[in-house]
Amino acid sequence: MSHGPRSGLYAVSSALLAMSRHLEVRDVLKTIVASARELLDAQYAALGVPDDHGGFAQFVVDGVSDEQWRAIGPLPRQHGILAAMLRDAGTERLADVRKDPRFEGWPVTHPDMSDFLGMPIRDGDEIMGALFLANKNHPAPEGSCGFTQDDEDLLTMLAQHAAIALTNARLYERSRELTIAEERSRLAHELHDAVSQKLFSLRLTAQAATALVDRDPVRAKDELTQVAALAAEAADELRAAVVELRPAALDEDGLVATLRTHTQVLDRAHSARVTYHGHLPRALPASQEEAVLRVAQEALHNALRHSGAQQVDVRLDPHERGAVLLVVDDGAGFDPRAVRRAGRHLGLVSMRDRTDGVGGTLTVASEPGKGTTIKMEVPGG
Repeated sequence: MSHGPRSGLYAVSSALLAMSRHLEVRDVLKTIVASARELLDAQYAALGVPDDHGGFAQFVVDGVSDEQWRAIGPLPRQHGILAAMLRDAGTERLADVRKDPRFEGWPVTHPDMSDFLGMPIRDGDEIMGALFLANKNHPAPEGSCGFTQDDEDLLTMLAQHAAIALTNARLYERSRELTIAEERSRLAHELHDAVSQKLFSLRLTAQAATALVDRDPVRAKDELTQVAALAAEAADELRAAVVELRPAALDEDGLVATLRTHTQVLDRAHSARVTYHGHLPRALPASQEEAVLRVAQEALHNALRHSGAQQVDVRLDPHERGAVLLVVDDGAGFDPRAVRRAGRHLGLVSMRDRTDGVGGTLTVASEPGKGTTIKMEVPGG
């Protein structure tokens, strides 16, 4: 680095303060990556948070443009050197990553990289993620790594503080989840009380109109007018509640992060294993994002409450300009034709209505004893 001791210390201090300032996990990840790239004077930096299935739950890059990132394609899998770092929890400093026997290549559109420094972010025995830096801006002589022992020591310090910042951000998000759940519960009780009162009045007024229809048609007509007014009030109460109950996380974090968080919460709350995979390169229109989230929630509810599933997998992937959602469970399954004939729909009507409302298509594949697959396709904007 070209900084003097005082400016270098100031840069490190600023980076650590910036890490601790953010409360959202995504913001913390971005700050860590940007700070690491600047402090170690590298062209490229990335931070991957692994999932439990050979991929990355989150992968943040710095030094790669949005256009380059879209061209690269799906998030990397845990393979080659990335896998070695996550598995063995060791630091890797290489003069040329391409010559390492564990190197397994990258997509054609991926930037070319040579000198490499990678380090896991650990909290005790847990590997929370891994930091990767490539291409020192002031490269070393041929055959030696541009990243020095001083760089490695500095990255070690960053990784230690990154673990603290990530832990705090996770705790904050879990606290927010509980707060949101409590608020939704409160709203649900208020909704129940308000609408129950309206419906009770509606029922009594309708009964009075029925009793009067033969002997006093004029009064019966007045009562029916009141029925219509009460029904309109009940509908207004429901509409207001739906607006209030729109998930705030969807606006703040986007569909992918909201779905991932929702599945993680359900995974902790149920004995069944609930997983999430997938990404979207661009956001969908707000109405479609909400419809996809609601269909996923309904499908998850059915799988966890009614099917006896031990494994439920949620996947969201780009499809043309839109997206395709899959919710697959290994539960008891059912005969969709028998369900329609019997008038039992297990939330299917609601899911179809939401899908139709945003111009999408819903496919339900299920057989008794063979689980269920819900597939929703939306066209995008």
